[in-house]
Amino acid sequence: MFECLEDFVGAWGLSRRIRHHNAPEASFEGEALFSRHSDGLLYHETGELLVEGQAAFRAERRYYWRNGSNGMIDVFFGDGREFHSIDRHAPDATHFCDPDTYNVRYRFESWPIWQAEWRVTGPKKDYLMVSTYNKM
Repeated sequence: MFECLEDFVGAWGLSRRIRHHNAPEASFEGEALFSRHSDGLLYHETGELLVEGQAAFRAERRYYWRNGSNGMIDVFFGDGREFHSIDRHAPDATHFCDPDTYNVRYRFESWPIWQAEWRVTGPKKDYLMVSTYNKM
């Protein structure tokens, strides 16, 4: 189990599987880098996304992770909007992006291997995305 935000600093191997209810499966292989940034960490992932039946393409995303209140980790989108918070003792969170709902469960019990499992539902979305991180 991680002790603090600083435990995430560095490079992580990232493997992601995306299972859509009514669409082709997808996978992502790459790296997530947590680097120090102003009052927290910049999370930057890069890699290759492969959707079944299509050519692979390069993909990336950014988030900011910051120390929150009561030992929480607050996660923000790359543009600074609030996303969700992580409680290491009850690592479930929800983000509403009307009309869709994003539910996440973080799994830290095998630290320094950890997972983020997203269940996304909405009128046009229905998928499970599981990301596994391994410290490099």
